Amino acid sequence: MMETAFAIVVGFLFAFSVYLLLSGSLIRLVLGIFVLGNATHLLIFVAGRLTREQPPLIPAAMKVAEPGFANPLPQALILTAIVISFSLFAFLLVLAYRAYQTLGTVDTDDMRDAEPAPGPARLRGRDV
Repeated sequence: MMETAFAIVVGFLFAFSVYLLLSGSLIRLVLGIFVLGNATHLLIFVAGRLTREQPPLIPAAMKVAEPGFANPLPQALILTAIVISFSLFAFLLVLAYRAYQTLGTVDTDDMRDAEPAPGPARLRGRDV
């Protein structure tokens, strides 16, 4: 039952992130990447099963864990992914702020207008 609810939440988060990624604002694009990262974290967490099992400690008398132990791998992957996605989010915020300072806009269509017009040398892929 709980996995179904989380699957619906993950689907909603992925749909919302795609909506934000397709919008024309740079801030919405950055927030869409952040929401996409959180949806992925939740997806990995749900894939590791949401059960209250025993901790993954093997007693000294046993060589292999019995069934019913929690899998620590999804939690370790999520912790690593959270650190990486937070650093990516911070970098994208700084990049968006710098783009706003340079171009004076956060609209991606207006940012395209700030690019130089291609000359004959640039069409061939060489700068003069």
